[in-house]
Amino acid sequence: MRKIVILFLILLNSMVSFAQKKQGKGISFLHTAGQNMVNESGNKVFLKGVGLGNWLLPEGYMWKFGNLGDRPRKIEKVVAELIGKEKAAEFWKAYRQNYITEEDIKRIAELGFNSVRPALNSRLFLTEGENPIYVEEGFLLIDNLISWCKKYGIYVIIDMHGAPGGQTGANIDDSPNNIPELFIEKKYQDQLVDLWIKIAQRYKDEPAVAAYDLLNEPLPKGSGAADKYKHLLVPLYQRITSEIRKIDQRHMITLEGFDWSNDWSLFDKPFDSNTFYQFHYYCWARPDNLNGIGEFLKKRDELNTPIWVGETGEKGNAIYWATTQLFEANNIGFSFWPWKKLDTQNTPYSIKKPDNWDLISEYTKGGAKPDAVIAEKVLNEFLENIKLSNCDYFEDVCNAILPRIPGKIEAENYGHDGFNHSYFVLDTINKSKFYRKDEPVKINLESKDKEQFWSEQSIELQESEWVVYSFESLTTGKYDLILRASAATIATETTVSINNKKVDVLVTGTEFNEINMGIYKLKKGRNTIKILAKSNVVKVDWIKCN
Repeated sequence: MRKIVILFLILLNSMVSFAQKKQGKGISFLHTAGQNMVNESGNKVFLKGVGLGNWLLPEGYMWKFGNLGDRPRKIEKVVAELIGKEKAAEFWKAYRQNYITEEDIKRIAELGFNSVRPALNSRLFLTEGENPIYVEEGFLLIDNLISWCKKYGIYVIIDMHGAPGGQTGANIDDSPNNIPELFIEKKYQDQLVDLWIKIAQRYKDEPAVAAYDLLNEPLPKGSGAADKYKHLLVPLYQRITSEIRKIDQRHMITLEGFDWSNDWSLFDKPFDSNTFYQFHYYCWARPDNLNGIGEFLKKRDELNTPIWVGETGEKGNAIYWATTQLFEANNIGFSFWPWKKLDTQNTPYSIKKPDNWDLISEYTKGGAKPDAVIAEKVLNEFLENIKLSNCDYFEDVCNAILPRIPGKIEAENYGHDGFNHSYFVLDTINKSKFYRKDEPVKINLESKDKEQFWSEQSIELQESEWVVYSFESLTTGKYDLILRASAATIATETTVSINNKKVDVLVTGTEFNEINMGIYKLKKGRNTIKILAKSNVVKVDWIKCN
């Protein structure tokens, strides 16, 4: 009987171990190895994820609010004014339970992402005032997030988005007084260090946590904060890291530069062997311009660590496609910002705007206060609308972030492998005036309205010039290919090669027109399309694969 019991326990233990491994989907601790991130087996891991913004730190612009509701503490004040403190407390508890759920994490994994970056507000973990105490709710929310991420094979980068006292003096960190008090009052630095100690103690044995992001976008230059306090940044990073390492030697630590993460001039030799550096990449220029990353690549070689984009997004599909391909070509992981927000078309998911939402929005801009009954109804509808099942999904956005079809490939988004690989042009001296200004492929600006959120570009190829596009397909299948092009002056012979299968196309007319090229079989995985101008000059706007 004793042998049977022992055998049963061994079998049970094996089954539990197998289930845990299966549930974790290969999740293991990550660490840096030169300029790569690797798992415990030594295999490279390329982090490509989404930012869970607006969940634990609501941002006014994602609510379409004005200055009276531009940060968490002000949004909380608005809600309390509208429905009373007791109902407001219930609202916020439901909000945090509904905004990010297991369904979100499952969907993030299904779409092909492998990481999330939750933006933390320290007030959810540590109260303000003379004698701050720890709040369990914030930790329980992260506990749940990590358990879901383990289940679906997703890594978590814990982001200190709003530090005690505020690290920017702006709305994004829930700053109470519009100054970076974290760097002014030592008590706030002590609180931040202690909070990171608590986080490390809680998650030191958790492999689904990829890294600790010590401080989001500290000390902007524009306000003068950087000049006053930047000398304190690296010592604070060193202090936090030293305390974490007393508890946790396994998790990676990521450091952001000052001035919204992007000034790395303070970084020289890494002071920790398991550290990587982070910048944020937003292309907000009008007309569209693809920002260069040369300074970060140069600094990576000096530091010999991985580098990572903690935030990118808030634009349109052309920029999304180009930037993530640019990052991948240069071995830079990224986190798209944000996963979802209210009434938008440029995030993977959009929250439907409740009826009469504009009444609340106008109130935050100095307008009349809505009736309490109406306000409560609007906010309750909002709590339902934030659930993923009630949100609108934009496949085109997701496919642009993870360059794949079906979708539209903008002509200016040829590859990033350089001359004779992603493009060939006769004149390599003169650079494009638009979009990719450090490269010689001629890009024309087609939309003249500088107020547009994104612009339209085309490329122009002389005889014998070519460009190559690469993209992913999740399955092998047949797709309709449509080319939108025009002849610069006279009819142009053009060859389009789909995975090396050549198709000759005659482009006529000086106005752009859509040319249906037929149905083609594309393979699962990486595919390429090459466009060659055989005679005269051709202008190309885009290619659709549907």
